[in-house]
Amino acid sequence: MANERSLSPEARSILGTQISRRAVLAGAGGLGAAGFLAACGGGSSSAGGDSKTVRWGNWPLYLDFDAKTKKYPTLEKFMTQTGLTAKYFEDYNDNDEFFGKVQAQLKLGEDIGYDVVTPTDWMAARWLRLGYTQKFDAANVPNKVNILDSLASPSYDPNRESSLTWQGIMAGFGWNVEKNPKGVHTLDELFAPQNKGKIVVLTEMRDTIGVILLAQGIDITKVTEDQFMNAVDFMAKKISDGWIRGVKGNEYAQDLTSGDATAVIGWSGDMFILSSENEGKFDFAIPESGGTISGDNLMIPSTASADGKKNAETLINYYYDPAVAAEVAAYVNYVCPVKGAQAAMEKIAPELVNSEYIFPTTKTSSRLHIFRSLTPDEETKWSEAFQKAQGN
Repeated sequence: MANERSLSPEARSILGTQISRRAVLAGAGGLGAAGFLAACGGGSSSAGGDSKTVRWGNWPLYLDFDAKTKKYPTLEKFMTQTGLTAKYFEDYNDNDEFFGKVQAQLKLGEDIGYDVVTPTDWMAARWLRLGYTQKFDAANVPNKVNILDSLASPSYDPNRESSLTWQGIMAGFGWNVEKNPKGVHTLDELFAPQNKGKIVVLTEMRDTIGVILLAQGIDITKVTEDQFMNAVDFMAKKISDGWIRGVKGNEYAQDLTSGDATAVIGWSGDMFILSSENEGKFDFAIPESGGTISGDNLMIPSTASADGKKNAETLINYYYDPAVAAEVAAYVNYVCPVKGAQAAMEKIAPELVNSEYIFPTTKTSSRLHIFRSLTPDEETKWSEAFQKAQGN
């Protein structure tokens, strides 16, 4: 029962660390991805499944984990409840890299070693476009109705027939509170005099250009090429005029902590970490004109067997139970995509119930938008323009 659920002491200790997936991937250093996989109990996927097994490929540090037992508490409960064996692999380091690893087998219709994969929205769109996923049997995923309204109808899968969000990622404005005491809530405030030469924006095209487009009054679910290129030109001019010091991935966090940057277009989860590690020195907000929300998606590959598909649906349905979703959210601190999880969090970790990073308010959610899916030609042309604007 949900009212009997509580986090273990191990879970409580993990709550104190608040490590984001992107921060770990960027800061792995000498340990490297292989070391993190070993530390987290991950490994390579098996060549085949069986009727009582489900194989899940996900990103590192993206599921509740007990460092002492090297097990995942919610996954252990899933196996106990269902009698299925779950094989969990932290095999995602990069969307393109993972896709490249399995693409040849997908083309041939051969088993890729996974019954569930977890691509980010734009890559999920590619899997769907190429016919590399299977539609859910709705009867096997009744908890699908629990998906947040803001995530329920992405352009790449408007009826959520083949995907459900695993975790949501907000992009908006982050800032140094001392340098921006009134906060940063508009594009004009981002480009305020005190931030000149100390602004960093994300290498993730859909987030950086998405935030700019929204500030220009553009609906990013319907953005045209001309509108997109206009926003790219805006960014390019801000770079050439010395306002933007860099277009970066997760290393923007280092620029903030060093003082080289005072304001960013950044990710909510990362700003949560920076704030918690620096005594509230940093803050984050969704722009008044709107921010972007993307997600990593639970999907069933076209190569999964009939049993593998059914078992995958059982797994996906389990993680869309509000109490289970809340327990995961307490560890990962990204936007929880499941309705009812916030109420369940009251019984699991009440200190996180009002976290905007996990449970954006209705007002905040109404300002979050998903960048529309691109055609292959658009993907190439728009990415090239974005890279050129950076000087690449």
